[in-house]
Amino acid sequence: MPRTCLALLMVLTALSIPALSIPALSIPAAAQATAAPNCDTPAVTTYGPASVTGAIVGATVHEGHAYVVSRGPKPPVVAEIDLATRKVTRTATLPDGPAAGEPEGGWATAVAGGKLYIGTYPVPDLYSYDLATGQVAHLHSFGANGGFVWSMAAAPDGTLYLGTSSDGRLWEYVPSTGAIRRYGVLVQGEHYVRAVAADETTAYVGLLEKAKLMAVDRVSGAVRELAQGPAAVGTVSLHGDRVLAASGSTLIDVRKDGTDRRQFEAGVGIIDAFEVAPDGLVYLTSRPDGAVYSYRTGQDAVTKVADPPSRGEETRALKLAGQQLIGFAGSGGMWWLDLPSRTSEFVDLIEAGFPAGAERTQSMLLVPNRALYIGGHFAVEVRDLRTGKQRRVRVVGEPKAMVRRGDKIYAALYPSGQIISIDVHTDEVRGLGYIGHDQSRPWDIEHDPVTDTILVASAPTGAKLKGALTVLDPDTGKMDVYPDVIPDQSLMSLSVDSKRGVVYLGGDVLGGGGTPPTKTTASIAAFDLKQRKVVWQIDPLPNHRTFQDLKVHNGLLYAVYKRVLGAWIALDPATGTIKHQGLLSGHGELQVHKGRVFTSTYFGGGNAYELGSQAKLLATGLGDEWHTNPQLQFEPGSFDAWTIVGRDLAKVRLDPRCPPVQIPSP
Repeated sequence: MPRTCLALLMVLTALSIPALSIPALSIPAAAQATAAPNCDTPAVTTYGPASVTGAIVGATVHEGHAYVVSRGPKPPVVAEIDLATRKVTRTATLPDGPAAGEPEGGWATAVAGGKLYIGTYPVPDLYSYDLATGQVAHLHSFGANGGFVWSMAAAPDGTLYLGTSSDGRLWEYVPSTGAIRRYGVLVQGEHYVRAVAADETTAYVGLLEKAKLMAVDRVSGAVRELAQGPAAVGTVSLHGDRVLAASGSTLIDVRKDGTDRRQFEAGVGIIDAFEVAPDGLVYLTSRPDGAVYSYRTGQDAVTKVADPPSRGEETRALKLAGQQLIGFAGSGGMWWLDLPSRTSEFVDLIEAGFPAGAERTQSMLLVPNRALYIGGHFAVEVRDLRTGKQRRVRVVGEPKAMVRRGDKIYAALYPSGQIISIDVHTDEVRGLGYIGHDQSRPWDIEHDPVTDTILVASAPTGAKLKGALTVLDPDTGKMDVYPDVIPDQSLMSLSVDSKRGVVYLGGDVLGGGGTPPTKTTASIAAFDLKQRKVVWQIDPLPNHRTFQDLKVHNGLLYAVYKRVLGAWIALDPATGTIKHQGLLSGHGELQVHKGRVFTSTYFGGGNAYELGSQAKLLATGLGDEWHTNPQLQFEPGSFDAWTIVGRDLAKVRLDPRCPPVQIPSP
């Protein structure tokens, strides 16, 4: 599909008339219900990128221009935006570096010596973008595939300081010589340096898991603790002799020598960006609301400046230009807030000329004979199966899981933990509330027709172990949350057994991943939906730490494990005995269709299986491009399943009566 068409699709509003028409995507189920297998027809049909995005991560301002880096597409795009015209004037892509893996975005940006420096993920690499020529160069790799350069700051002399994961280290890079220095361990057991600022002598570092604000002497490497927060220290800024930091919704204001620490709960959500005016007035934004506040040293509270210029957004950066505050919205936008009048203007970066690109799919849901809903970053792409047209519905987060109840789609969003509904007729989005209880990763969602409730399994972020089961009444909005329902485990999955009146829960002993687990084996628990309590709990396979998905079918509970590659079981919940088990090429979600259990998996190139007494391979070559977990959405009456191949939407024949489908590599 031409890039210009993709860009046009991205700017359509939820209720606009779609501008692109492609052939109708579905085959009537009735025509396939009784048909004999036809294994000679094309087994795979693709329909272009499943989800496209203009989302950004790293952002900064320099001499009348803004610079942003894309999130999700490969290769990442760096764009220059003229602040006067509010249009994209130049773009470039970041080439793949020598390390294994490919960059998909750049969280960290800094300007020094006429160049923009960019730190990438999921390969922790450093690039430069020459502000005069637009040329891009790869400079250094800080670790293996799976790592991040989370943060970067330029000291007054132009030396760069970078924070990385999963090693949890601070690095120094000298642009004039290319010299690299890795500082020592900041705090034992820390894996994420989430924020960095630097002055003439010291680098100031925010840690995620240990929730500490640290100072590191640039020459000696000596480490001092400046403050302990209640949550991840994700934002650090400097003004004069003071260091400002945010630990969740707690604001920390301390002298650089560690004295006169002022620390208080701001009560505004998670503080995600600072900008300090020349007179010392601090502007800050919070999420999930996206509002703007101010603060000055000596105060014990923040003051609201303006309503959210882009509601529900994470602000990637704040910059002050005269009497205007410029904000960068993670979904792919910029806003200008006029401080005297407190009025704001929002500009969609794609409309401004930022190139959209194919992203990893978060989730997928089929409404048979009507539409396919595809979760992306801050949007749900809707493909009309009757006309082939598509449109985008804006949501304030990543839909990690979706389920249908009547005329509404219910989605659980990361990172806010919000549950929303989308009307299938009007595309109206309605917020139903937030899970809370430190739950930011809602991994699974189902509808129980007997109690008519929406059930959500979730996990915390960072150094926490306790997940939660949420039971939502979709009519009243009443939300009952049961934290730590499996003690010291987060929840990765659930499956409703309406006949027994229970929901089965799949645990993960690692929780948010930032603290040592207290258990060695992941549990399955049965939660009685009438009594609202766990009635039994078992640990099926010793030393298997994480369930990826559960699905009950014909009296058996099928389960796929995540961290032990490809392990699966079929469990009799009445007796706790394992009836079948085996190994797959990886992990993914389970789907029951036509009296059979199916799964598709990461790794090994992306495969699909039928699970019974053993696993039967149905397809290979689907790719490993899901953002969350590989999923299948079957057309009723057939063995054709919607999924993705690479990053393209695809319909794949998964008929167990046919030979395995072999999809060639692109």
